[in-house]
Amino acid sequence: MKTTIIAAFLTLSATLLSFPGISAEFKELYWEDLVPKGFVVPPPPIDHNGNMTQAQPNAPLVESLNGEKVKIPGFVVPLEGNGDLITEFLLVPYFGACVHVPPPPSNQIVYVIFSEGVPIDNLYDAVWVTGELSTDGWSGDIASVGYRLSGITVSAFEG
Repeated sequence: MKTTIIAAFLTLSATLLSFPGISAEFKELYWEDLVPKGFVVPPPPIDHNGNMTQAQPNAPLVESLNGEKVKIPGFVVPLEGNGDLITEFLLVPYFGACVHVPPPPSNQIVYVIFSEGVPIDNLYDAVWVTGELSTDGWSGDIASVGYRLSGITVSAFEG
């Protein structure tokens, strides 16, 4: 009987850990992890003249992150969606990037896609985003982006 209970518990534990919504499956990354060794990320630009030019639109990437399942915190800059759900957004390391100040280097921006869309309650709050990371990049009117992420979940950032 004990053996059966232990086996059932281990099976259930393994099943839960392999479920896409469980964060144990995802490699936790921070913005400095997206930068190759030797590359120095400049401080956020301050431009009071309305210049929104991205300083480093082709910053180097960490190619070994391609295909990794990751969890990364950041702020949402919506690109596509409706009043309730966002299907495409940029994930950036600090509030206001790409909107109020010029975009950071391309290796400090992640283009995120959620095919079904996700609710984002407050754009002022940081979030955790999980999904599969790609080094395919993306380019739009706002910025050039080094990484793409096929989103799985979004949750409130609690650091």
